[in-house]
Amino acid sequence: MAIKITEECINCGACEPECPNNAIYEGAEEWKYSDGTDLLGNVMLVNGREVNASKSQTPVSDEFYFIVTDKCTECKGFHEEPQCAAVCPVDCCVPDEENVETDKELLSKQKLMHKE
Repeated sequence: MAIKITEECINCGACEPECPNNAIYEGAEEWKYSDGTDLLGNVMLVNGREVNASKSQTPVSDEFYFIVTDKCTECKGFHEEPQCAAVCPVDCCVPDEENVETDKELLSKQKLMHKE
């Protein structure tokens, strides 16, 4: 499952540079699928959705840091554990129960975003 940032976030920013997928953004910041990935133009995501990777997207939160679910791989393919959760001083980076994915799905997302 993806990781989410709860409203307990203190906006310290410790998590953002740790994400290998560039899936974490400051509150109210527009984001792109192409940010920190190899995705360009129209792309079919692992979940079957087609997106324009270069188009700016609406922020998920206006108040605190957020994680883009479609870009989060729980650091699979990079680290043994989610790095955002490892560095969060208030433990607000937690599993997102509404976005459950298998290790295979998470690794497929990682391979799609990072074409070695």
